[in-house]
Amino acid sequence: MRNLDPIFEPKSIAVIGASHEPGKIGHVITKNFIDGGFMGRVYPINPNASEILGLKAYPTVGDVPDKIDSAVVAVHAELVPSVLQQCGEKGISGVVVISGGFSEVGNYKLEQQLVDVAKKYNINVIGPNCLGVLNPAARNDSIFLPMYKMGRPKVGDISFISQSGAVGGCIIDLAARAGIGMGKFVSYGNASVVDEADLLDYLANDDKTRVIVAYIEGVKRGRAFMDAAKKVTAEKPVIVLKAGRGKAAQEAAKSHTGALAGSHEVYSAAFKQCHIIEADGLEDLFNFSKILDYPICSGDRIGIITNGGGTGVLAVDEVEKNGLQLAKFSESTREQLRKLLPNYANATNPLDIVGDADSNRYEQAIDIVTKDPNVDFLVIIVLFQTVGIDSRVVNVIVKAREKGQKPIAVISTGGEYTEFHRRIMDSYGVPTYGSPEDALRSVAKFVGYCKAKKPVK
Repeated sequence: MRNLDPIFEPKSIAVIGASHEPGKIGHVITKNFIDGGFMGRVYPINPNASEILGLKAYPTVGDVPDKIDSAVVAVHAELVPSVLQQCGEKGISGVVVISGGFSEVGNYKLEQQLVDVAKKYNINVIGPNCLGVLNPAARNDSIFLPMYKMGRPKVGDISFISQSGAVGGCIIDLAARAGIGMGKFVSYGNASVVDEADLLDYLANDDKTRVIVAYIEGVKRGRAFMDAAKKVTAEKPVIVLKAGRGKAAQEAAKSHTGALAGSHEVYSAAFKQCHIIEADGLEDLFNFSKILDYPICSGDRIGIITNGGGTGVLAVDEVEKNGLQLAKFSESTREQLRKLLPNYANATNPLDIVGDADSNRYEQAIDIVTKDPNVDFLVIIVLFQTVGIDSRVVNVIVKAREKGQKPIAVISTGGEYTEFHRRIMDSYGVPTYGSPEDALRSVAKFVGYCKAKKPVK
């Protein structure tokens, strides 16, 4: 296994191509390290500057008197091999090459020069042609997109691998907005040295990563990738969005990151063999990752609580559609619910606690249904548009999640007021969804992963 700690957990880092000019990538990267609060030393490297953003600049990494763990390279492509050699001579073992202009544009010879230098000096290289690396816990941020344009997520335990920088940027921004915590993020571009199999191997052994999410366009070493995937899925769920499904998309992938996309059917079969969860789109990546972050395994008997009957019926449709079971409440549960509910409500599953429900009724209903031994997973539908519902219901649901008795998913459909409360719940580890379709499809993926690891009773 490659030691990628200098890339993800550096104590000192050089920005090669650092610049005074705000429009330059090297300027943005240097500023992000400063503004993000990187706790190690940052060394701007620029032969034409003595100081950049208040930091002493050096002509080359060889001129820096101190030890350097890692480097981020943002210079013209033709300069990269010589810069990489300087890194090797300095003893830098981890380098992120942001620069493009290699195999993705047909410049295979230049990329091979990069690979040869990396091999000679035993340097682990991310890229070239990549977005960078992000580790919120270490405040290590080599992403070349400004913070005011793209949010940074809080610390979490879902790690993201993206072959595409553009997709990776969207993933980071969406995660930040939704309040989803991130363990590590890496955009690996052309994968000239470090590829997706290496990254899976590394994250498999990372105790700060519980779930791995990946966007890939092609796999360079098929057997190594499958071996790494089988190893990691035995302990952690892996969700993959495979791009380049059609012929035209495969050609686009080749010109984008130099990836040979290959047959989607072959990839899907390999994913199933390795117990990888395949996503159909970016939305799936987030929907699945949120629920798979649960530390507990469950069965497939679903209990539903709702303050809107129609949405409850739609949820039942999705339970059946996704091969799940609608739980049958025990007689004890039904007796307790009859005492709680108005006399015109039915104590059955789906449980409609009716439109005048408030947070107190939700709290009691959740407590009763959660204790039912016939319920494995609780789906809570909250329509924030009703008169009795306000922010207090969020506290009720978060407390139920923190008790950890049963896994919970929330369905809440609506506008800005609803979305505001969804973001709060997501930030506290409660997976929320805008529709029954998204929620139950994600629950089914969670249950399926649990079955693959350990048969559901």
